[in-house]
Amino acid sequence: MPETGELITMAGLLLAIGGFAGVIAGLLGVGGGIVLVPAFFFAFTTLGYGGPDLMQVCLATSLATICVTSLRSLHAHHRKGAVDWAILRGWAPGIALGAVAGVVVVSGLRTPVLQAIFGTLALLVASYLGLGRSHWRLGAAMPSGAARALMSPAVGFLSVLMGIGGGSFGVPLMSLYGVPIHRAVATAAGFGVVIAMPSVTGFLMTATDGAPPYTAGAVNLPAFTLVIAMTLVTTPWGVRLAHAMDPAPLRKVFAGFLAVVALNMLRKVAGY
Repeated sequence: MPETGELITMAGLLLAIGGFAGVIAGLLGVGGGIVLVPAFFFAFTTLGYGGPDLMQVCLATSLATICVTSLRSLHAHHRKGAVDWAILRGWAPGIALGAVAGVVVVSGLRTPVLQAIFGTLALLVASYLGLGRSHWRLGAAMPSGAARALMSPAVGFLSVLMGIGGGSFGVPLMSLYGVPIHRAVATAAGFGVVIAMPSVTGFLMTATDGAPPYTAGAVNLPAFTLVIAMTLVTTPWGVRLAHAMDPAPLRKVFAGFLAVVALNMLRKVAGY
């Protein structure tokens, strides 16, 4: 049983992480998972938990929070009529299949490999956030048929490897195929639900070695509870900030921050 002081320190770190993730999600429209995974890793290693399956815990706990936040977001967007249900229904089966495959792969990998994967993919996300242009297009409509059958599992698979929801890959993908940004963000919330639900179910049945206290399978319950509580409070703050100021410069700053986080994770993997 951890000592009281250690639990208080852990709670304080997790509350700060949840608050920051909520503001970023509301302000920039990117999923909190892209912040939560490296933040969880920092918090748990700072507290002395560095087992071979720590990254599994970080990924799984991030996805568990996305179950709640994505459902809440999807409901809110649906009430405004912003969700493109035709896209969501067409892409959901493939995304769910990719998410399940992601859980199987992640369960067989150890922390250094998962760190390298996260760092590499986070650099790609940071590059798009910092350098992407709204007028870029790959096509006039979302792919169907064989192209969708290949791309939809990739969205679910890559998202689970990073512990994120539908925003970081889904929004750029839909934007590149001409889906208006507000519809892309709303529909990506549905992607997040489809990614998180099956993956968290799998992670709850995954055994981990050296996990932080109060971890069920690969999901750390205190981190899940405290982060959800804080994001429910601070996400609306980020939304209000987004309406009060131009978020475009901040988006580039966040892209730089994310790139530094990704490079730092890759540096640790390389042993420097």
